[in-house]
Amino acid sequence: MKLITCIIRPEKLPEVKAALFRIGVTGITVSRVSGHGGEKDVVEFYRVSSVVLEFRDKVKLEMVCSEPFVDPCIRAILASARTGEVGDGKIFVQPIERVIRIRTGEVDHAALTAINADEVQRHALETATGPA
Repeated sequence: MKLITCIIRPEKLPEVKAALFRIGVTGITVSRVSGHGGEKDVVEFYRVSSVVLEFRDKVKLEMVCSEPFVDPCIRAILASARTGEVGDGKIFVQPIERVIRIRTGEVDHAALTAINADEVQRHALETATGPA
């Protein structure tokens, strides 16, 4: 099991979410964050004075995946989040020792499978290709 964390542009969130749902990754935590990476500072003028915007708005996604989902998850993020410009983001992959679903006490892989995974995948595919 791996924890995959990615930092992406906010406008790419719908595409990344749809790509992850299509491959079966449905358990995702999304946070709005600010950060500074390789982008140049932006200078804006407000009431005659200049303001340097050092931090950019980003979206942080976190998901824990079983081993068979790790590489497809990374490929889905890369394909859907990439613009080719500085500031597209990063993907971090870390090992996870243990997962426990609080409601049922299920552990590890059993705790990762979403109850509605089939429904979410079906909806994602219909959204992408139209009703079957």
